[in-house]
Order: sequence, then C-alpha cells, then structure tokens
Amino acid sequence: VHLAESGGGLVQSGGSLRLSCTASGLRFDDYSMGWFRQAPGKEREGVAVIDGDGHTSYEDSAKGRFTISRDNAKNALFLQMNSLKPEDTDMYYCAAGHFYSTYEDVNNFDDWGQGTQVTVSS
Repeated sequence: VHLAESGGGLVQSGGSLRLSCTASGLRFDDYSMGWFRQAPGKEREGVAVIDGDGHTSYEDSAKGRFTISRDNAKNALFLQMNSLKPEDTDMYYCAAGHFYSTYEDVNNFDDWGQGTQVTVSS
C-alpha cells in the first residue's frame, strides 16, 4: 500500500489549503480514509475520517472549517481546510483503515503516508 500526500504549505491565518492523498496497492473503497496530525513529541491524533460508506467524522476543532471527501474512482482523498489558525500547524498524514472507523479510531489505521506539513502564520 502506498499513500502520498500533497497540498501542504505555509499560509496566513484565515487562509485555506486543500490537502490531497493518492492511494495505490489497495481496494480503495473497502477502506475508511482519514487525515491525522502529529506534532513533534506528541501522539498522532485524528482530524477527519470518511468511512467506506461515506460517513464523515471530525475532531471538534475541525468541525465547520474542514471538509473531508473522497473520490473512489480516482483512489483519492481530500481535506479542504478553511479559516486556518496558527494552532492548525502540524504535519498531516493520510491513512487507510478499517471500513467503519471514525477520527477517534487511530488504532484502526494501518497504512500511512509520509505526511505533508501545514504551517499557519499569525
């Protein structure tokens, strides 16, 4: 399984970014797909997950600002990030996990990308 993220970068507070993840080596629509974040020295935590049925779940700080979506025909996952804040700064990872998962189910995700850095300046 190979997951490759793109779309991170440096943006000012209030700005937007769109993260993308392309997947190969798996039957994409058999998996939940999620975005997770991790700061140095901290545990990885869920941001948003879309399960195999298309149901979405979001960490509280992401609700109303971030939108997760997937394109099963293209094996692609997206995270539209709006109204970004400095506290959103982190490395963001794409991951594939069990068919029915939520953002809280970090341990359900077995395959991970290399990450893309998101930095929000104040």
